[in-house]
Amino acid sequence: MMFDLSGTAALVTGANSGIGQAVALALAAAGADIATVGRSAADATGAQVQALGRRWLDVHADLSTTASVPGAVATALETFGTIDILVNNAGIIRRADAIDMTEADWDAVQNTNLKALFFLTQAVARPMLARGSGKIINIASMLSFQGGVRVPGYTAAKSGVAGLTRALANEWAAHGVNVNAIAPGYIATANTAALQADPTRSRQIVERIPAGRWGRPADIGGAAVFLASPAADYINGHVLAVDGGWLAR
Repeated sequence: MMFDLSGTAALVTGANSGIGQAVALALAAAGADIATVGRSAADATGAQVQALGRRWLDVHADLSTTASVPGAVATALETFGTIDILVNNAGIIRRADAIDMTEADWDAVQNTNLKALFFLTQAVARPMLARGSGKIINIASMLSFQGGVRVPGYTAAKSGVAGLTRALANEWAAHGVNVNAIAPGYIATANTAALQADPTRSRQIVERIPAGRWGRPADIGGAAVFLASPAADYINGHVLAVDGGWLAR
């Protein structure tokens, strides 16, 4: 029963595919109703959520700005009555040498990966803090720990996500709201398509991973269920690496 999410409602951003979809489905399999939030329709995710016998709500919101945040949260609350779990997964990446990165690309990455994440979290946390319970899970990155190459904006944003996770945990843990993060390793998603398509780089990545393979989006689902469940009630401000051992090398 420690991992049972029955009777809860989760809001998951960027859940139309990849890690967000896998997390939404894992939460639904554990018993949670799901609100998916993002620019793209999450019909495929929703069909699978409903096949598991859970309720599903799809909320269109452009998380490159904060303008749609209040409406998205209000819609989810009106439908489910509560948001017990928030998973901040939506993110973008822009690749360029640091010397060539444009201000527009820098701002786009920070706005989606960090600014919108914070203000969505703030909006969802208000009712959580009022009732004294809630689980917030941010999706960080290996680049929350490392510098990366040709992704200075993404590294800065994901380092910010790790720091923000700790800062919010310090303020909200005593009020019953757990804030933690998952740092996926090299997962086969659209965001890593360029790396997967480069045979030399892909081979180098796999050679460094003790598990000997690229991660799958489903590999993140179990960690999300754990952090969203009563089993993680005394875990606060932690960044959990799900990386096949990458950081251990």
